[in-house]
Formats: sequence, structure tokens, C-alpha cells
Amino acid sequence: MSFFNAALMKDPQAVLERQGPNTQHPDRIRFTDNAQVQAMKPTLQAYLEEAMAYAEAGIKPPKVIHALELPDELVEALEADPVLAEAFRALTPGRQKSYVIDLNSAKKAETRRS
Repeated sequence: MSFFNAALMKDPQAVLERQGPNTQHPDRIRFTDNAQVQAMKPTLQAYLEEAMAYAEAGIKPPKVIHALELPDELVEALEADPVLAEAFRALTPGRQKSYVIDLNSAKKAETRRS
């Protein structure tokens, strides 16, 4: 079960999970079988009521913008090629972050340079 704007939620039962390591807010409750849904019914109702109250009030979490730390290899490539640098800066912040995550996933510097 996913929640929009889950960053506002109190999560007293500590059941909200992050979608992935690069997401900003925990935003889902994961179930592995139907019995879990029934067992958590009171908790789920409370969480839904809380989420609906925020939505009805128009309350949204503040957007947190993290400074993007570029890998050294990317910085070198951008400094060496002005056209590439301009193209990279023209990308949306999300696309830039995607490239940085992809480059940082490479274990060797040689791989990041290629």
C-alpha cells in the first residue's frame, strides 16, 4: 500500500518502508499475504485517516533538494568537453541524478570513465 506525502506521517507502528535507497520518503507498507492485511486493519485505517487529513488540508511535505555530488570522472569529462557540459546542465535534476547514480554504481574508475 503506497502513501503520497508519507514524509508527513507519524508512523508510530514503524511499518512504512522506503521504495528504494534513492527515494526521499518512506512511502509504502508491504504485505506478503492477505492475513497481514486483516491483522493490520486498525493500523491501516489510522494511517489512511491521517493521510486523508493531510490531503484534505492541502498539506504537503517540504521538498528537500540535496546538492548533487558529481563523481570526479564526470567532472573531468564535463571540463574537457563544453558541449557535453552544456548538455548535462540542460538535463532535469532527476536525469542528472540518474546519471550520477549510474556512474557511482561502477566499481572501477576505468568503468566510470568509459
